[in-house]
Amino acid sequence: MFELKLNGIKKFMDATLVLKNISFEAYEGDKIGIVGVNGSGKSTILKLIAGIEPMHYYPGYPQTSSYGYDEGLINMSRGATCAYLEQMPVYPQGLKVIDVLNLAFEEIDSIELQMRELEEKMRDLVDIALEKALKKYSDLVQLFEVKGGYEREEKLSKVCTGLKFGESFLNKNFDLLSGGEKTTVVLGKLLINVPDILLLDEPTNHLDMDSIEWLEGYLKNYKGIVLIVSHDRYFLDNVVNKIVEVEDMEAISYKGNYSSFVSQKEENMRIQFEHFREQQKKINAMEKTVTDLRDWAMRADNNKFFKRAASIQKKLDKIDRIDKPVFEKKNMKLDFKATERSGKETIKAIGLSKSYEDKVIFKDTNLMVQFGERVGLIGSNGSGKTTFLRMLLGEEQPDTGVVELGANVKVAYLPQKITFKNEEFTVLECFREDISIVEGKAREYLSKFMFYKKSVFKKVKNLSGGERIRLKLAMLLFQDINLLILDEPTNHLDIKSIETFEEALEDFKGTIFFISHDRYFINKIGDRVIAVESNTFKSYLGNYDDYRNEKEQLIQHVQETKESQKNNDKNKKPIIHHKPFKDEVVEAKTLAKIESLETKIKELDLAMLAEQMDYEELNKLFCRRQDLNNELDSIMDLWLNSHVNES
Repeated sequence: MFELKLNGIKKFMDATLVLKNISFEAYEGDKIGIVGVNGSGKSTILKLIAGIEPMHYYPGYPQTSSYGYDEGLINMSRGATCAYLEQMPVYPQGLKVIDVLNLAFEEIDSIELQMRELEEKMRDLVDIALEKALKKYSDLVQLFEVKGGYEREEKLSKVCTGLKFGESFLNKNFDLLSGGEKTTVVLGKLLINVPDILLLDEPTNHLDMDSIEWLEGYLKNYKGIVLIVSHDRYFLDNVVNKIVEVEDMEAISYKGNYSSFVSQKEENMRIQFEHFREQQKKINAMEKTVTDLRDWAMRADNNKFFKRAASIQKKLDKIDRIDKPVFEKKNMKLDFKATERSGKETIKAIGLSKSYEDKVIFKDTNLMVQFGERVGLIGSNGSGKTTFLRMLLGEEQPDTGVVELGANVKVAYLPQKITFKNEEFTVLECFREDISIVEGKAREYLSKFMFYKKSVFKKVKNLSGGERIRLKLAMLLFQDINLLILDEPTNHLDIKSIETFEEALEDFKGTIFFISHDRYFINKIGDRVIAVESNTFKSYLGNYDDYRNEKEQLIQHVQETKESQKNNDKNKKPIIHHKPFKDEVVEAKTLAKIESLETKIKELDLAMLAEQMDYEELNKLFCRRQDLNNELDSIMDLWLNSHVNES
């Protein structure tokens, strides 16, 4: 069993202390989430483990106020491999996506090249020389097998399927990809490598929900150590078994997933506050006794009272004082303007169709969002979510149909990338730029968005992601609005900023229409989910969990219908000409394929229950089962869609 241990890590960046006391342990199979506010040093921890950021030790060198030296140790098992997900990957120019993925097989390629060279040489060798060459060749073949050379295509196919790397994407020039696409490709390369220690920095930022769910399943069954820096609470809940919180440059570990961590931390703070309160009672009583004794000593001119007071004071000075826990005041207490409400129909699309060259985005679809609803728009990357927003905002036009806002709708749009006219302005100047409001009133209003005291004089260019959203939200909500449109509002925010944002939205009385892949956020905010499926909108009442449950029930209904139909077919004579012959053949083949896949899955389930099974073999069986299950889900979706369309 391999392991990773960090003990007392203290790290300086130039003269700035960024980590003071980071200690935690990870063992084979552990999935650890690292959480904390932006800038707390989470990514630095991953880079230290990966060796990208070095530790600078200066034994015997005196530490001064202007210079610091690093301390602590990072220990990992001998021979353990480690890989870090880069946020800004750089590779030689001219590589295609498939070339970057194939870099994962560099070691295998090198071994195979040696094998081929040796094969050529052996043609001319005899006797002892041939015997030595055969032994070396045998060793290379064994090494090739151990390194997974015979599983190359299977590994590549599995990752490409899970992350939705189609053939056209694989042949794209890597240099021309967006930042998010590059990160996703590098993630795929790391997963192919299967290192002992996998370090992931915000791995879900640019993935759609299907890819995130695939990654969750992959990581849950990953046999190595996985360290994840993420603000995706739903992802952390589904994957990790331990949380390390980085706060005030120190690390505290909690067993369990993110929700368990939140409960434990709240309970710990409650207990700490109780201990603090009891200690304060004791301290106050001792301080009062010291004061009284000194007063009596002065009045009675009695040295004994001074000695008693001094004795108690010594005890007071030695007390290890408990810090008062800080219960964060993260709420934005907003007083929304009583603006005129919009008509019942807030957003509507009628007969909407939209295509780009040969790619169909929407085809004759309809959508209606009514006043007061909180609707989350979801769908895979490239399904048309952002295209619909552009049409709704008038930035693009549909090919056919209508996309429009309802009567008396006053809209505010919070884009994915937030910009301001002048980044050199202060928060106060930026807010007051286009409105007439005195400074005192402006500062009072901005305080509701957690811009207190001197923070209003902070330059816009120096604001964090969370602060930029709060300022933009302050500017939008100062207007009379009754519809708020949000495009991936939680991207690049730390968890505390997201929770602050969620609480602010709870007070908004109008309509909220948002795009998000943050399932936790959808659960908190949404009361309806609209999914872009098969070039149309499909509506599901409730939040994300309700949507998932309904989808699972539909799949179960398909299975039950199929079983019922199979039983009926055994007892009844077939009805001739109820459908065109071609459809009958397709239907029969589809059902046969579904039955075949289910049989294979059951066989794998039985095989996985066998005792004394090697872990590697068990992992292979599980991966094979997952692939079959994904194929079964896809076929069932197609089968269900064809029956829904018929009805």
